[in-house]
Amino acid sequence: MKQLTKAEEQIMHVLWELKKGYVREILDKLHAPKPAYNTVSTIIRILEKKGFVGYIAYGKAHEYYPVISKNIYRKNFFKGFIQNYFGNSYQALTSFFTNEKDLSLNELEDLRQLLDKEIEKKLNEK
Repeated sequence: MKQLTKAEEQIMHVLWELKKGYVREILDKLHAPKPAYNTVSTIIRILEKKGFVGYIAYGKAHEYYPVISKNIYRKNFFKGFIQNYFGNSYQALTSFFTNEKDLSLNELEDLRQLLDKEIEKKLNEK
């Protein structure tokens, strides 16, 4: 799956929220400073070529909708992020967060509980 630019990602977040919409509706949901109408239209056409957006034509008007769900994109983005920045090591990612974020004892306990639950789940699957 192709990586999105920051501008493309902003448009996708709006489309994921709206579920479907016209360029004007998407533009209205963007934060200031708002890009020009033609800029949003161009980005949407790029997203369509990348396979992220589809549309239904009503004469000259096009209603756009996401083809890729936010969850699928998030999974692929995160997988690439871990591969590119942490050598595909979840241990390195965890180490980074625990060392760099200066997590509180409560936050560390919450993480441990999440991990313990996942370990228990995996053990029960065997």
